[in-house]
Amino acid sequence: MRFYTKQHKFYCGIDLHTKKMYVCILDESREIRLHRNIKTDRDVFLGVIDSFREDMVVAVECMFTWYWIADLCAAEGIPFVKGDGHK
Repeated sequence: MRFYTKQHKFYCGIDLHTKKMYVCILDESREIRLHRNIKTDRDVFLGVIDSFREDMVVAVECMFTWYWIADLCAAEGIPFVKGDGHK
């Protein structure tokens, strides 16, 4: 199993669903900087993360709806990690 080991200023975890996505952003000292349920939409997401994009990684659980956010992060130059769902 490969682990993501790079350090960042901000860490964004997403509980992704078809119509809503719960976004949580932690800073490097593990303090919650944002905790919000938003519409599953690229422009809404980019607006919410705008002030954290300087040095952030996005992590999403592995489920059937993750492809669009991986593509968006790639297009926007944001590091992306997908959880594999295995323990």
